[in-house]
Amino acid sequence: GGRGGGKPDVAQGGGTDPAGIPAALAAVEQAIGAAAS
Repeated sequence: GGRGGGKPDVAQGGGTDPAGIPAALAAVEQAIGAAAS
């Protein structure tokens, strides 16, 4: 899991470039943390 929904800009953060994946995951974690708090 971990895919689908959320902000399009976050989804595009990973793209097909492996170098962008960590940044995209970090953005998702921040979004989840903000929503949970």
